Parts: sequence; C-alpha cells; structure tokens
Amino acid sequence: MTRTSTPDQLTDAIARAVADVPGVAFLKPDLAGRLRNVGGGPSGVRLTPPQGADGFWHIEIQLVALARSRAVDVARAVRRTAEEHLARAVPDQSTRAHATVTVTGLI
Repeated sequence: MTRTSTPDQLTDAIARAVADVPGVAFLKPDLAGRLRNVGGGPSGVRLTPPQGADGFWHIEIQLVALARSRAVDVARAVRRTAEEHLARAVPDQSTRAHATVTVTGLI
C-alpha cells in the first residue's frame, strides 16, 4: 500500500490481512456492508480516517472465529494485525490508530 491508496483500497487490504490471521473463520459483514459490497468485495471491516490533525484512525472489525481457538487470542491478533497494516500503509499516522474487534460467533 502507498500513501495514494484510497480508503476503500486500504479497507480491503486490512480485510485481507486480518482474514488470514489464525483462528479467523471469516469476516462478518453487516447489512450496510452487504449492500455496499454486492460485487463480492471484502466486508466486515470499517475504516474511518482521522477527523482533523489530532484524530485517530478507527478500525472496526467483526468476525466469526474458529471454535478451536480462544476468541480473546484471535481478537488480539486481529487487532494487532490491523493496526500494524495501517501503520505500514500510512506511516505518518501509524501511532494514531485504534482497532475494535468484535467476535460475533464461533464455528
């Protein structure tokens, strides 16, 4: 990713990165995500750029985890992966990211 990436490209890249974290079964789209991604793009991740110079990037992730994994460990690994990916993609604001991960189910 480069600084010229659009927010949608960045969201898609984060979604791909966290989907590969061990213990993640799949990302869970919300209704708005399903409607927005009719073309089959990744969902389950919402990225909000900072509002103003002192703001944080907000990453919201909803996922379903594998039952054989501890949900808290999966959530922590996903949060770390998302924040690290954003830090590499947007280095000038890397320390200003906050990720929220919700495990909505186990399979």
